[in-house]
Amino acid sequence: MVVERFDGEAALVTGSTRGIGAGVARRLAAEGADVVVTGRTAADGEAVAERIEDEAAGSAVFVRADVREPDDVAALVEAAVERFGGLDVLVNNAGVQTETAADEATTEEWEFVVETDFRAYWLAAKHAVAAMDGGAIVNVSSNHARLTMPEQFPYNAVKAGIDGMTRAMALDFGPSVRVNTVNPGWVAVERTTAEMDDEYREHLASIHPVGRIGDPEDVAAAVAFLASDEAAFVTGASLLVDGGRTAVMQDDALPDYRERRE
Repeated sequence: MVVERFDGEAALVTGSTRGIGAGVARRLAAEGADVVVTGRTAADGEAVAERIEDEAAGSAVFVRADVREPDDVAALVEAAVERFGGLDVLVNNAGVQTETAADEATTEEWEFVVETDFRAYWLAAKHAVAAMDGGAIVNVSSNHARLTMPEQFPYNAVKAGIDGMTRAMALDFGPSVRVNTVNPGWVAVERTTAEMDDEYREHLASIHPVGRIGDPEDVAAAVAFLASDEAAFVTGASLLVDGGRTAVMQDDALPDYRERRE
């Protein structure tokens, strides 16, 4: 953590009422940023903002928004600028996931994912860049943008699209605003661990070169770097934050190899 790295800066983190988004909001605030926490659940969002106020160097405010609603996205950016006098960092993180195959997905499921995970990223960036005098946008994608699994459609297609959208935005918003992506892998949040027993968690740890699955703090650290001046020469990039998961070709090869070496 770099103390005061974001002193005097304002950040907006979508989907920050829990999980990775909440971790990113807390990290940016701990490094000095004033943060807008946002999502659809007021009780959760207000709790995150209150925790930031108690713990962090920066301040926080919760603004309710449903990023599937274009008017909510525009109002959200406007509220951030009004509350903090400007906007320096946008983190597009809000997302949903369905477990459907490409030949089974419905148009309703398609629209649900695309409007939340893709269109909202574009709209938030479009409104934010008009209010930004320099700064950075970080889009949260997934390692599904590189490798995927069955029955993850259209989530996996949209995550790959986010990487392409990041490159387009880097060209169109530069040189004043940099745009990058982080691509998390397995991260221990409520959605991924709700039905995970100890045996399965140990298995997941064994197929990661770092020997564990991730935490929201792992992703937050990468986001903070990309949003900071330390990444001043980085734009249009996609950074895998997956514990080396996508470097593994066969799931059984890595744990068996380790066992033979012990």
